[in-house]
Amino acid sequence: MIPNSTVNRLSTKMLCGLLVISCAALAYIFRNSLEFMEQKWAVKEEYSHGYMIPVVALFLLWRAAPDLRRMDWQASWLSPVLMLLALAGWMLGELSSLFIISNYSAWLALCALALATLGWQGTTRIWAALVYMVFTIPLPNFLYNNLSAKLQLISTEIGESVIRLFGISVFVEGNVIDLGTYQLQVVDACSGLRYLFPLMSFGFLIAVLYTGPRWHRWLIFLATVPVTVLMNSVRIGMIGISVEYWGIEMAEGVLHAFEGWFVFMACLLVLVLLMWLLNVPNKDGLGLLDRIDLSYPTWREITGTAAGTRQTLPTLILCTLLCALAVPLSLSVDEREELIPERDTFVQFPLIKNGWVGREGTIAAPVLETLNLTDYAMADYQQADDPKSVNFYVAYYASQRAGASIHSPRSCIPGGGWEITQLGQLDLSSVLGMQGPNVNRVIIQLGEQKQLVYYWFEQRGRSFTNEYLAKWYLFQDSLTMNRSDGALVRLVTSVPPNTDEALADKRLQNFLKDFYPDFPRYLPGGPDGS
Repeated sequence: MIPNSTVNRLSTKMLCGLLVISCAALAYIFRNSLEFMEQKWAVKEEYSHGYMIPVVALFLLWRAAPDLRRMDWQASWLSPVLMLLALAGWMLGELSSLFIISNYSAWLALCALALATLGWQGTTRIWAALVYMVFTIPLPNFLYNNLSAKLQLISTEIGESVIRLFGISVFVEGNVIDLGTYQLQVVDACSGLRYLFPLMSFGFLIAVLYTGPRWHRWLIFLATVPVTVLMNSVRIGMIGISVEYWGIEMAEGVLHAFEGWFVFMACLLVLVLLMWLLNVPNKDGLGLLDRIDLSYPTWREITGTAAGTRQTLPTLILCTLLCALAVPLSLSVDEREELIPERDTFVQFPLIKNGWVGREGTIAAPVLETLNLTDYAMADYQQADDPKSVNFYVAYYASQRAGASIHSPRSCIPGGGWEITQLGQLDLSSVLGMQGPNVNRVIIQLGEQKQLVYYWFEQRGRSFTNEYLAKWYLFQDSLTMNRSDGALVRLVTSVPPNTDEALADKRLQNFLKDFYPDFPRYLPGGPDGS
C-alpha cells in the first residue's frame, strides 16, 4: 500500500513536468505575438513597464504558494475548452495579423493552464497574478489612438486653465496652445498615457497588497486615472507658463524630460496622500505602511506546509496534448509559402490624366518604418478650374502575416487635434457607372478647418468600409486563397467655411471617375490576382 503523501508527491511532480512542457509549447506557438508585444515595450514609453509585470506576477504567485500547497486541487473540465479557445484565437490572430488577438489568447492560455493545474479554488487564489499579466498587453491601435486624442484635448483644456490662473493671455485651438509669441502643440507624447499605464498597473498592485476595506482598494486603483489626467494637465500648464517667462527652450530637451519624470513621481505622491487620508479615521493604530502587506513566505514555509490532494492530472494531460498538437500546426503556418500576386508598382501610377495634375509626395522614413508597407502612392491632384486639391493616398501590403498590417484612418485621424464630426458610408457604384467601392465618408474638423475624407479597404477583389470585417476576410482568404495582400485607399479634400459639402463630394467623385478604372493594375483582385 503506497502512502497518500507519496502519491501526492508523485502527482505533484507529474503536474509540474506537464506544466513545464505546456508552457514551453505555448511559448513556441505564441512566439510571434510575444515578440510583437516585447517590441512595444522596447519602443513605446507607455509600455516600458511591461518588463517588470511578469516579475511582479511571480512575486504574487510566491505569496500564494503556501495556500496553494495545502489546498485540494480538483479537476475542472472547463480548462481544455479554454485552451481550445486560446489556440483558436492564436490561429485567428496569426492569419489576420491581429497580434492583439494572439496576445489576449496567450493570456487566456495561461488562465487555462492555471485552471487545469490548480482547479477553481487554486485559480481563484492566484487571480491577482493572472489579472496583473493583462497589463503587459498593449492596447489595440484604434483604442490607443482614440484615447490619446481625447486625453490630449482634455489635458490642453485644463492646461489652458492653469495658464490663465497666472494672468497669462492664451488661446487654444484643438490641441494647440497659442501664447501669442509661441505656439505649443500637445502631441501624442503629451497625452499622459506614458504616466497612465504604469500608474494604473502600480495602483492595481497597491490595491492588491492593501489590507484595508475593499472600497478603499477600488478607490486607490480607479483614482489613478483622474490623478494622471490632472497632473499631466498641470505639467502642460506649467510648461506654458515657463515658456511665457523664460522662452521656448523650457519646452524642449532635458527640462521637458525632467518635467515628465517629476510629474510621474508627483502622481505617486498623490496616491500616497490619498491612502493616508483614507486611513485618518482608523482607530486601530496601524500606520500607512502597515496597510501594505509586503510579506512573503520562505522556502521552508512553503515546503513545510502539509499538501492537499492532487486530482487535476487528467485535465492538465489533455491541455498539454492540445498544446503539443498545436506545435506542428504552428510550424506549418510559418512554412507555408504565401501567394504574392503580380501587380504594377505605384511608381507607374499616372500623375497627369483628364485635366488632373498631380504633385507627388513622400512619407518620412520614421513613419514608413512604423507603417511597414510594401508600396504606396501619395500625391496632391488638382484641376485648372478648381483651386482645391485632392490628396490621394494608397498603402499597399503584399503580405499582412508578419505583423505588417493596414492602419485604419479612424485610428490616425484624431492625431493633431482633428475631430471626426460626421461618419457614414456611401456606395459609389452609381456615381462611377461601374461596380465601385462602398466608402467611409468622414467629415473632420480642427477649429475652423474642415475636410472631407473618403476611405475604404481594397483587398483581394473586395472592398470594405469596416476594418474588422476586412480582418475576418483576411483570415478566411489566408486559409482558402493563401493570400493576405490588401490596401487602404484614402482621399482627402478641404471644405472651406460657408461652402457646400456637396462641392467637396463632387471633387472626390470626379477624381475617382477618372482614376478608379486604373486601380486593378496596382491592387490585385480575385483568387488568381486578376
